[in-house]
Amino acid sequence: MPDDRLDDLAERQGQFHNVVIGSDRVVCLPRTQAAAVRLPQRLAALRALAGLDLGFRTPEPLLQGEAHGADEPPFLVLSRIPGEPLQADALNDARVADAVAAQYVTLLTGLARAGTDETVRAVLPQASEDQWRHFAAGVRAELFQLMSDQGRLRADRELAALDGLPHLTRAVVHGDLGAENVLWEWTHGRPHLAGVIDWDGVTIGDPAEDLAAIGASYGRDLLERVIALGDWSGDGLSTRIAAIRGTFALQQALDALRDGDDEELADGLAGYR
Repeated sequence: MPDDRLDDLAERQGQFHNVVIGSDRVVCLPRTQAAAVRLPQRLAALRALAGLDLGFRTPEPLLQGEAHGADEPPFLVLSRIPGEPLQADALNDARVADAVAAQYVTLLTGLARAGTDETVRAVLPQASEDQWRHFAAGVRAELFQLMSDQGRLRADRELAALDGLPHLTRAVVHGDLGAENVLWEWTHGRPHLAGVIDWDGVTIGDPAEDLAAIGASYGRDLLERVIALGDWSGDGLSTRIAAIRGTFALQQALDALRDGDDEELADGLAGYR
């Protein structure tokens, strides 16, 4: 970061990485060994996404740093996407809510189109046919022992809702399209989508996962606007969204347990103890 002073750098902590933010670059440092092992896969995904015309910006890889001993972890240097996450109260203005919903439709349409690109499909992992069965088995085997009796009953209900979900691999799915990962810039009182960050969980899968994240961040009203504008109401979409949304805390907890991240584990299991 040659153009930045140390005092001007900002630091953020995500589920998988600590991030140092400069004026035009971002350095991602894995928080766990498991996250470090996944860096090459993340690099390949970002390179594939950077070559697409998605209608919004994604971080471009600038440098991959290799580990040289225990005191020098691996890292990625990425281009910085301008903008900030959208605050939920901005949607109290109906005109803003309509503009945001329309841009989410553009975002998701771009990801769906990218999911048909054979070059992209060759690089990104595809959601496995038994992903939800494996997920439910992992939660029961690894997390149930950390839950209260009531927590296990709640988790059982949420996992049962996954039974029968169709296996769909027709779109690029961000995998964590919550408010903190979608950045906006304001012009003349209207927000404009600047870009999307944090592609650690990207797959070829079911777009209901990303719609579920939008609903979790901004509520039912915005989600319904997006679905209506995109004309996506059929194909059991609402059932898929509800089932997937119900697993978000369990997904966080299971990933954190496997990565050895005690802080994220405790946060994910807070409602199950």
